[in-house]
Amino acid sequence: MKEKIGIVGVGRMGANMARRLHEQGYTVAAVHDRDAGLATKLAPEIGAEAASTLARVTECADVIITVVTDDDAKRSVFQTHGDSLLLGAKGKLFINCATVSPEVHLEVEELARRAGAESLEACMASSITQAREGTLYLMTAGTDKAFARAEPILKDLSISLRHIGAAGKAAQVKALVNMVMNINTAGLAEGLGLGAALGLDLDMLREVFSQTGAASRVLVTDGEDTQNRDHDCYFSGAHAAKDSGIALALARKKGLHVPLAEATSKQYERMVAEGFGELDKSGIAELIFPGRGKK
Repeated sequence: MKEKIGIVGVGRMGANMARRLHEQGYTVAAVHDRDAGLATKLAPEIGAEAASTLARVTECADVIITVVTDDDAKRSVFQTHGDSLLLGAKGKLFINCATVSPEVHLEVEELARRAGAESLEACMASSITQAREGTLYLMTAGTDKAFARAEPILKDLSISLRHIGAAGKAAQVKALVNMVMNINTAGLAEGLGLGAALGLDLDMLREVFSQTGAASRVLVTDGEDTQNRDHDCYFSGAHAAKDSGIALALARKKGLHVPLAEATSKQYERMVAEGFGELDKSGIAELIFPGRGKK
């Protein structure tokens, strides 16, 4: 029998993961979001309860997937007082899919252990389309026991599933993935922005980039959007700023100077400050291209 699923955080990623699991034959028993309207809208589509409390999600489900925004949000759903996923959590499994700091994953694993539950981090190096199609790139960390229990569910969500090691390790790898991705995105915006300032044909320039050392995965995913100012959100500038900060904190703890990451982090922080944080990360081009900026 497939275990019953609860999902906390049903924004763009969480909602599409819920739809995917429902289509794969899982009972998605309960969904919850701090924006109650998101849960209320999704619940009838997948036959779930729109749970009004976190504790109710835990009560309804065997496995609870959390897809929340940051460290504070993660701590808030696993708090040790008031409404919490930890209430009645004995025997449950928490799969934590948000990009948060490794320290928070370690905190959650310990809190789950004390409550008689298990915790597994499952970091996603993918976006909305992949969540809907079940083709996520997933990196997990935690105990082998927790991974074995989660594996059937995660295989139905992913095209690639890699178990990294102990709690916190997948979060470290994800932070580095996003650090490099953000650097590449900012570099691409600068290259195309300078090309525009020079009056070059940007279609030609992107083609040359793709055939030379300037090629990158970001060029494929973001190149045309950067050029055409199409910044529909798949991974927001605000999330890029947050994730760059996680990577910088790791570098500082190791005494490592990472000037490119530092410069990129400042650019994404500026993007947020200038009101572009809810655009896709490709919106960093708004800070570079001549004639762009606030519409």
